[in-house]
Amino acid sequence: MKQILAILTLIASLTFTSCEDFLTEEVRGQQNLDTYFQSVEEAESFITGCYQAITFGGWWNINTVWLLSEMCSDDGWMGNTSQSQSDYISLAHYQGTGQSNGAISNFWQYRYKGILRCNVAVERISQSEFSDEDMKNRLTGEARFLRAYFYFELVRNFGGVPLVTSFLLPEEIQGITRASAEEVYKFIEDDLKAAAEVLPKRSEYAASDMGRATSGAALGLLGKVYLYQEKWQEAHDVLKTVIDSKEYKLLENFGDVWSVDHNNSEEGIFEVQYMYDGTYSLGGALTVITGARNGPGDGWSWGQPTANLEQAYIDAGDTERLRWTIIKSGCTEIAGEDNFDKFIENSKDMANYKTYIEKYNWDPNCYIIDPAQHKSARIVRKYFVPIDKRPEVYNIDKIPLDHRILRYADVLLMYAEACNELNDDATARKYLNEVRNRVNLADVKSSGNDLRKAIRLERRLELAWEQNRLYDIRRWTDDNGKKVISNLLGTNGTFVKYNTDATTRDLYEWENQGEASTKGISFDESRDMVFPIPLYEITMSNGSIVQNPGWN
Repeated sequence: MKQILAILTLIASLTFTSCEDFLTEEVRGQQNLDTYFQSVEEAESFITGCYQAITFGGWWNINTVWLLSEMCSDDGWMGNTSQSQSDYISLAHYQGTGQSNGAISNFWQYRYKGILRCNVAVERISQSEFSDEDMKNRLTGEARFLRAYFYFELVRNFGGVPLVTSFLLPEEIQGITRASAEEVYKFIEDDLKAAAEVLPKRSEYAASDMGRATSGAALGLLGKVYLYQEKWQEAHDVLKTVIDSKEYKLLENFGDVWSVDHNNSEEGIFEVQYMYDGTYSLGGALTVITGARNGPGDGWSWGQPTANLEQAYIDAGDTERLRWTIIKSGCTEIAGEDNFDKFIENSKDMANYKTYIEKYNWDPNCYIIDPAQHKSARIVRKYFVPIDKRPEVYNIDKIPLDHRILRYADVLLMYAEACNELNDDATARKYLNEVRNRVNLADVKSSGNDLRKAIRLERRLELAWEQNRLYDIRRWTDDNGKKVISNLLGTNGTFVKYNTDATTRDLYEWENQGEASTKGISFDESRDMVFPIPLYEITMSNGSIVQNPGWN
């Protein structure tokens, strides 16, 4: 058998001390794969490396693309207008020049590194010598779930991509070509079905294993995969299985959904685990990346909600989700923040504080996001962690807020969408209204196309800044078969007009053209339904990997 040496980094410590301990890391150096999987402990350690691959490449590389998906939609601006925007602007503003964008190049590479780790796990754990077959099956199921997740992130961003399904050496990858999107989706479906059959339910895991993939996570993601392909009946059936399992439920208060005190809650189906225990710094970065540049401890203001998103909440009368999704200049309280005086005091130190108060007619004792450094007067509340909940105020690897990848409200809304498309409007309304009732909104009573519109709006309001909006507006079509994103963006796009028309544009956003308010005006549906394949990958393949249309 060929001897293969692989560097196994981010391998889990075998001493468990807390509910997120399976993510605690230690670097083991080089191991021989032919002799490594001799025990359950070694196999578990390797699987932990597969989980760690979700945030491979450090906090910046993956968070950049998570934020980029919001910036490419009508929900988000790039935000920071006082630093270089090169990591985002070519794609976020649809300039057609993103082939060498560093963010997507890193994202592509690190997702494939994660896939290669999972390939090793799938191949080798089943052949390992330890006798616990149930554990072999479970760990292999976790690897297949993660591999499916990595491929899902690739296919929904790039379309068809190379399908690498085993551990390959560099020379074995030469000449590889792109599979079609349909082939990639089929592979994802097969992995998730196989994973769902062997993974435990959420309730069957020990507390120390909380955060691992479950059968519910596999089925929930499979439902989304079906939904993206308009396989309505398949989506309906698998999502109903998740609902009928009774493993998950909505939290009573929407404000708790993204609370650092409610990581791995009964609503959470799959979350990226972040922690800080004084020894290991495995925290998340989005709190700092998206925080206001003049806030306590400062932030970087990358990724800011648009006035258009705020207006969607206002038009819907959705005050509860608005206050827990957006923090806005001029406010005199932040939901869940006990020490709001710190924000007021920090604002008053701003040189132009009084000028802004008068100009925008704000309360003289309010919080201000400095217009000189921010495109929008808003920051994302979901990622915000109250000061007294942070081990350190300003540290990108010590914020213990898990990143919610899939939660039960999403499953309910996907199920409602599938039911509506299958002409079962009564069931669609039931589950749509379950989500709405949590935030005290009246029941929707419409049917057919009006109900479809209500479900789509609900997804925007419920799931804002959770990496769904861009992919939703790309996949949805209007009554005439036109892609929804094409109605929002482009020369005549409603989002572009909203931001540039004197009767609707937000004064704060309009006056800061450090990021142009015409974002999206150059959108081209023939090009911009997917991101470009990184130019480096095409070059290194000697042309066997072909670029997406319009990006040559």
